[in-house]
Amino acid sequence: MSAAVSPLAPKRYPEMPVVGGARIATAEAGIKYKGRKDLMVMVFDEGTEVAGVFTRSRCPSAPVEFCRRNLPGGRARILVVNSGNANAFTGRKGRDATAITAEAAAKAVGAGEGEVFLASTGVIGEPLAAGSFAHLLGDLVERAAPDSWEEAAHAIMTTDTYPKFVTATARLGGAEVVINGIAKGAGMIAPDMATMLSFVATDAPIAAPVLQELLSRGTAKTFNAVTVDSDTSTSDTLMLFATAKAAARGAPWITDAKDPALAPFRRALGQVLKKLALQVVRDGEGARKQVEVTVTGAKSARSAKRIALSIANSPLVKTAIAGEDANWGRVVMAVGKAGEPAERDLLAIWFGDIRVAHEGERDPDYSEEQASAYMKRDEIAIRVDLGIGRGKATVWTCDLTKEYVAINGDYRS
Repeated sequence: MSAAVSPLAPKRYPEMPVVGGARIATAEAGIKYKGRKDLMVMVFDEGTEVAGVFTRSRCPSAPVEFCRRNLPGGRARILVVNSGNANAFTGRKGRDATAITAEAAAKAVGAGEGEVFLASTGVIGEPLAAGSFAHLLGDLVERAAPDSWEEAAHAIMTTDTYPKFVTATARLGGAEVVINGIAKGAGMIAPDMATMLSFVATDAPIAAPVLQELLSRGTAKTFNAVTVDSDTSTSDTLMLFATAKAAARGAPWITDAKDPALAPFRRALGQVLKKLALQVVRDGEGARKQVEVTVTGAKSARSAKRIALSIANSPLVKTAIAGEDANWGRVVMAVGKAGEPAERDLLAIWFGDIRVAHEGERDPDYSEEQASAYMKRDEIAIRVDLGIGRGKATVWTCDLTKEYVAINGDYRS
């Protein structure tokens, strides 16, 4: 973990309410880090429904494969997460580690292994010694408490400089339901599912197929619209658990994703996912600035998103922002290389409200002084209008600083 907290860290953190039917415990297992929590369990009451989305990397971790096998069952009793070791690219040893962990977890909660979910984050290629912490799971389950959300967010950190946790409430029928979420991620973040790890729990009574639809749709404009460095993790995991405890307060069971009663919940879930995703961007390794890239006037929404990502992932754009240089030429470059339809002489570019380029050349009213002053902000907005269609998309990223190189050049040391 980096010593210095990101200057973009939240100034205030929310008080995390209890999610009925969910309890959390953490421990120091010494997996990689000394003197800090690196093991977390989330325990759920019987009947908890689950949904998940995972990395599209062709080299997924052993825990990702384990979760994919169990997800069709739709039920969860325990989630076990370790930091410091990704259990990825570990072959048979990796599968053995998930088997050892799952057996111990299932025994600890008195459930079948099909209701166990696992996640690991950290170094790739190092075998995970599950035997060194599996014996801790029984005690963790025994002392799991409903008010340990902040502890959980700390325990799943790797190069993160601050914990990431948010909460929201929504009306479901005649009852108020709670949605709590935690996330970790700072590097190897690219929009190809989610962030490295994120876990969301609610007391709403929502069936697993509906949860899955909500989660899959919710990621498109949140976790799948953030990028720190264009690199997709082997371990990306985003899971949503619903304990159904709010049914006792009058919340109706939701078994149809088109149920109009879902609208407030869908909005609140979207807010939770977006806030978590932006916290990941704002903790991008070495980041000093949050960057919002919006593309309008594209041939299609898909085309707009590809162009936005080309801009957001460009090392030249990101280093210019780190240097507080309003270099729109780098934005032009990123648009041109995206492989999507674009007309040079129709292109317009804004930094904030300042139009720097128009109809294929520098804006006649461009002011270097004004643009330079804008680039000193912590939050930078870049907008590109292609002028050829109605497609639009927004993605978020951060700047690229020397600190990113320092963190990743020293990661395994």
